[in-house]
Amino acid sequence: MRNIKKTLTLAVAASTLAVAAPAIAQEVKIGFLADVTGPIAGFAPGMVEAGNLAITNINEQGGVLDGQDLVSVLADSACDGGAAGPAADRLVNSEQVTAIFGAYCSGATIAGANSSAIPGNVVMISPASTAPAVAELEDNDLVYRNVVPDSIQGVEAANLLLDQGITEVGMTYVNNDYGSGLAGAFEEAFTAGGGTVLANVAHEDGKADYRPEIGQIEASGATTLVIYGYENAGGGAILNQAIEAGSFDQFVGGDGMAGEALVANRDAGSLEGMILTQAAPAEGPAFDAFAAITEAAGQDPTGTYVTTSYDAVFLLALAIEKAGTADRDGIAAALREVANAPGETILPGEWEKAKELIAAGTDIDYEGASGTIEFDDVGDVAGAINYYVIEGGEVVNKGLIGQ
Repeated sequence: MRNIKKTLTLAVAASTLAVAAPAIAQEVKIGFLADVTGPIAGFAPGMVEAGNLAITNINEQGGVLDGQDLVSVLADSACDGGAAGPAADRLVNSEQVTAIFGAYCSGATIAGANSSAIPGNVVMISPASTAPAVAELEDNDLVYRNVVPDSIQGVEAANLLLDQGITEVGMTYVNNDYGSGLAGAFEEAFTAGGGTVLANVAHEDGKADYRPEIGQIEASGATTLVIYGYENAGGGAILNQAIEAGSFDQFVGGDGMAGEALVANRDAGSLEGMILTQAAPAEGPAFDAFAAITEAAGQDPTGTYVTTSYDAVFLLALAIEKAGTADRDGIAAALREVANAPGETILPGEWEKAKELIAAGTDIDYEGASGTIEFDDVGDVAGAINYYVIEGGEVVNKGLIGQ
């Protein structure tokens, strides 16, 4: 009898504890395959902050699915394919993330996709990988990017120089998917338009001395130097050493050179007249809504790839909500449904509204802080390219190329 009473007492106590203990909140994980070290470390933190701001907005409005918290899991891909593979493996196979935001550098995105995301059936959205090679992945419709690809940026840059009467250039590019892809798109369009690339020299990041590369380009007779590299790596070092040597009259850079540090870290007077190209900044109601959110959070809405970063994470969350599950199957199909028209417009931050519409079976169309997002057959978006000129020590936005 004593044993029976003891058993009943323990059972009642266990039942009481089960009722009294708070339910453990479930979480849905999004992997942040982020290049927080390496050549783009200067602006990667702002991108991570923007992605986490989207998560905060979502959780403050009820979270995903049936009230589950959305959480980020960070893995550093270091803008390097060798580092991106293991980082993606941890996210996909150890952390069991539902989807991935990133990577940022093209080579890291390709390596992470091939090594783990594609085999693991995990959707990725990159906010910054612009190399044409990303679109060539055999990805089973899993790899997307909401940034304008270099196939557009390179062509527009070539047209801009030709329109300004620059018909001969020397060029150097970082020897990776980003640099070679952008340089290739530029050279093809520039020569097709009647221009001549007098020298085209690859460079490796991490060197102290780039005088051999600079000398090779200078020997070709080029007075305009196009640099497709990274401002705080080889591209920036080449710019510094070329200025010091007085080797060229005109400099041109792509988006990898276009961060705020370009002017902040140098004598701005030595950069006077430098031309930079970058995806056009967004404007209109969606950007205004985003700017209000970021300013309230103490963040800069105009930082490099900040808008695309917020949009990428918000889109992944919308796709999870649309799919109705945190399982990986179905996220890609749901992503196109929430991003592409038709549907009722959802602006940045409008999570509660989106949840209600999805629950009611109403189609939605997310209008991004970075602009209209319509994924094509390979997961790319269209877009326009702006150009900037350094004037009086400041980076001056000259507007869309060709307008």
